Order: sequence, then C-alpha cells, then structure tokens
Amino acid sequence: MKIAVLSDNRAEGGSLEPEHGLSLYLETAQFSCLLDVGASDRFIRNAEKMNIDIRAVDFVFISHGHMDHIGGLPAFLEFNQTAPVYLSENLLSQIYYSERNGFHRISLDVDLTPYEDRFVNVGPGIVFSHELTLSMASSRQYPRPKANQTLYKDAGEGIVPDDFNHEIIFAFGSEQLFVYSGCAHRGLLNILDSVRLSTGKKVGTLMGGFHLLDSEKGRLYESPDEIDSIALALKTIYPETNFITGHCTGEKVYERLRNKLENQLNRFYTGYTTIIE
Repeated sequence: MKIAVLSDNRAEGGSLEPEHGLSLYLETAQFSCLLDVGASDRFIRNAEKMNIDIRAVDFVFISHGHMDHIGGLPAFLEFNQTAPVYLSENLLSQIYYSERNGFHRISLDVDLTPYEDRFVNVGPGIVFSHELTLSMASSRQYPRPKANQTLYKDAGEGIVPDDFNHEIIFAFGSEQLFVYSGCAHRGLLNILDSVRLSTGKKVGTLMGGFHLLDSEKGRLYESPDEIDSIALALKTIYPETNFITGHCTGEKVYERLRNKLENQLNRFYTGYTTIIE
C-alpha cells in the first residue's frame, strides 16, 4: 500500500504548496483513492508534481464536511469525470461554522447538484468487502477534543453545536488495518475503540489529524496532563499501532505525544510518502 500526502498545513522544501487542509492519495493492489481533497485545487497541482494521476483515481472518500477537507471537491469533480464520492448521508444537508478567529462559515458554498449522480451516501456503517469499511465512530468511552467546542452546524433548525454526525472513518486491510481518521473530531481513542469493536481486527497504522490543538490566544484546550493521559492510553491499549499525524495536531501537542510514544508516532507533511506492507 502506497500513501502520499497531497495537501497538509506544512511542506518540507521543494515546489509543493501547503495549505490549511488535508488530502491523502492511497494506492493498493485493488484500487487507488483520495482520502479528502484539501481546501482548494492545490492537491491536484501537488499530485502532478509528485507524478500521481488524479484522473485515474477510482473513488474519493470525504471524512467530514469542513472546508479544509472538502474544499477541493468541485475542482476534483471537473478534473476526474468518473470517480464516485463517498460521504456521510448527513454531510450535504448541513452548514458548518467555526468561531475560531471570528464566527465564519466552513462549508462549501457551491452548487453540487450537477454532480449528484457521483455521490454515494454512507449511513452508520457500510462494508465494501471484507477488507474495506466506512463507518461512524460510535464509541463514547473517551472525551472528544475540546476544540470541538468552537464548531457548530445548522441542519435547517438553527445553529447548534456540531455533533459530527457527518464524520466517517475509512478502514482498509485484511489482517491489520490502515485507518484514516480525518480530523478525529469524535476522538482518536473513540475511533480506535469503534474500529476494534466493529471489525475485530488490529489497527496497524492510523493516519490523520487528531484535532488536539495548542492552547493559544486565550483559548485553552487539552492540558499537558490530559495529553499525557491520551498518550498513555495509546501506548497501553495499542502498543503495536503506528500513528502518523499532522494537519490539526498542534506542534506542542505533537512534541508532548512524541515524548511519550517515541517511534510509535511520526509526522506527515505535504509531499510525505510511505509504503505500508
């Protein structure tokens, strides 16, 4: 399995363009797909520079409805004329907002009606085969990220706190799973717990943002002790799982997690590639 990061907040050298967004390219013996499409069309330009053919992608998976993960969708739908797009059945019927840096909309504001036949709505759980599952993280055993408190939605009855009923998880593999967490708004440990309970398989690698932000500008999120508690749970319950993160995982949070998890945790960036056996 080959994985390449087409869009992330950071880039290391070269001509690739970073942005506040996330998009991964995944290639297996059975298919190639995109895991989210970033905030704009930059992922397409970056893919071209990385010799990845976006027109040949078999399908797209959208983890949730926020602009930094779905903003590049209109560009993709024009660029690739055939690939279906898998997303939550709730995603397009809601508008999303953030109050960080001033209250503002973080939804697509584009008419996608011409592409309706390309969308495949995902309910609470759908199994493509014994190797590929899309599902919602249903576990509530662990706290959700505190930064969720700045996020809202409107499903037609007024603006309310976002419950992330539009977030779904991608899991692929036969014996050991590769799991894509998107932003892990429902909580990293809840995602792992849900995947373990629903599939009965071990998670070999989890990749994505953790939505554990650095406290700043008067906003307080997880304390150092709470980050240590998360790290301890990951190390104790999932000692054989490799974690690769970026995007919405804060720099200070990453360093603190890395101090506890050591080589079990690594960081991705725009242009990062890896092979998972």
